[in-house]
Amino acid sequence: MRIALAAILLASTFPAFAETIKVEPQTVVEWKAVYGRVEARDTIAARARVGGIVVALSVSEGDEVKAGQKIATVRDDKIAFQIDALDAQIASYEAQLSTAKDELDRGKALVAKGVTTAQRLDQLKTQVDIAQSQIDATKAQRSVVVQQGAEGEVLAPGDGRILTVPVTKNAVIMAGEPVATIGGGGFFLRLAIPERHASLLKKDAVIRIASDKGEATGRLVKIYPQLENGRVIADVEVEKLDTAYVNARVLVEVPVGERQAILVPAPAVSTRSGLDFINVSNGDKEASRTVVTGEKSTMDGKPMVEILTGLSAGDMVVLP
Repeated sequence: MRIALAAILLASTFPAFAETIKVEPQTVVEWKAVYGRVEARDTIAARARVGGIVVALSVSEGDEVKAGQKIATVRDDKIAFQIDALDAQIASYEAQLSTAKDELDRGKALVAKGVTTAQRLDQLKTQVDIAQSQIDATKAQRSVVVQQGAEGEVLAPGDGRILTVPVTKNAVIMAGEPVATIGGGGFFLRLAIPERHASLLKKDAVIRIASDKGEATGRLVKIYPQLENGRVIADVEVEKLDTAYVNARVLVEVPVGERQAILVPAPAVSTRSGLDFINVSNGDKEASRTVVTGEKSTMDGKPMVEILTGLSAGDMVVLP
């Protein structure tokens, strides 16, 4: 009985062997929380090439379009009147040409009989050439006007999604006015980061992104050299980015530096009465220390906790 009691006392005096780790400062990344906006890589306006009335509009916000697809038709009624006027001029010049040719044929016959002079024949030939030139010039002018009418078709300048349609059917627009805005070339996150962090940004850095489906990651692909309102503009590529809403704000964390910190495995921290404790080994003795914890992180797939105060480099932490 006494032997068993002694064994129990000995076990309580000298705890069973537990795994310990030596605390060493480790390099951790400092993150800056900012908001990014979902934007299209290319935002292009599909513009009307002629002024007139929008007689057809085949797209609305959110539609997908292909390059060259007709999205609207603008009609200028004056073009039809101009074509009719040019057709009348061409008919008039053709009548003049027919008369000039008849005069030329009679002049040739008279020259052969010696009734008229060769100079008069040259004048008749000149009249035929002038009439033909007038017809050719008017037809070329008519082709220009016809092409202007064909330019009433508004075509999509590239593949993408319709973001805005600032006009409606039967609206009057001027040449060069946008009919629709198309976002194409893929979507990405655009960040605006305070310029004091500009020197700390690195291309291809990993960016943490908060989403409804959990935390995702992206890659910093471009840093723009021009500052805007004291901020650095940067683009982040994200796989399977939610693009349901363009210009939607997304919370992201950007690496802006590194620092030294003391990290311990999360299971080593226990909480009692609202305080956090860590067991520390000092030779053959073990004691509990009160610590102040900081951010939680993951290292090599294991949960870690930063210790702000209560531990020093070289301490031996006892793991449960």
